[in-house]
Amino acid sequence: MIYIIDYNAGNLTSVVNAFKFLGADCRITDNPADVDRADGVVLPGVGAFGWAMDALRSRNLVDALKSYIKRDKPFLGICLGMQLLFEGSQESEGVEGFGVFPGIISKLAVFNDLSNINKNQKLKIPHIGWNSVDIIQNNGIFKDVPNNEYFYFVHSYCAHVVDPKTSACKTEYGEIFDSAVQIGNVAATQFHPEKSGDAGMKILKNFIDICLHNVNKNKFK
Repeated sequence: MIYIIDYNAGNLTSVVNAFKFLGADCRITDNPADVDRADGVVLPGVGAFGWAMDALRSRNLVDALKSYIKRDKPFLGICLGMQLLFEGSQESEGVEGFGVFPGIISKLAVFNDLSNINKNQKLKIPHIGWNSVDIIQNNGIFKDVPNNEYFYFVHSYCAHVVDPKTSACKTEYGEIFDSAVQIGNVAATQFHPEKSGDAGMKILKNFIDICLHNVNKNKFK
């Protein structure tokens, strides 16, 4: 069972439909008990970093998710769900994230010189649309995903990993940033795989396979 976390952060329909299309048994939940017994957890997200952490905390989901992640069970963060895995964000100064990955989420560099960068490169904030990714880790959720595939982005803040080993993908938009991270069974993407066509569906299928492998492995312990 894959549980998709609901903390009132927007429409989850596209995520649910994508997993169901791939044959996964998935449900939406805001119940910490579901997190504890899940075979896979997906944390999507749209909105502000601080608001999201408050919403998760008000539902007693922060400790439940931290405990789940520490057990190295299959976890997928999407968009803001990736950013929340870091220690904090410039978007919400003083608000602690999950701290799974060291570092602070920062504004896209386009913010720093809007008049110059936008004029010369026609870049806009937020970064909305399709962009290619340079895949660094070709395993886990990126198994058999061709390099330089295009994925769909919607964001104004980005990650720069402290530990290079955790970077799974890089993307350029006014700067080069880490567009996906992965360590063990914990992975997250800045882009939206559920809105990214066949390449995105391959990532979700890989996540489902990781969940199934984990379940089968535990049966024989």
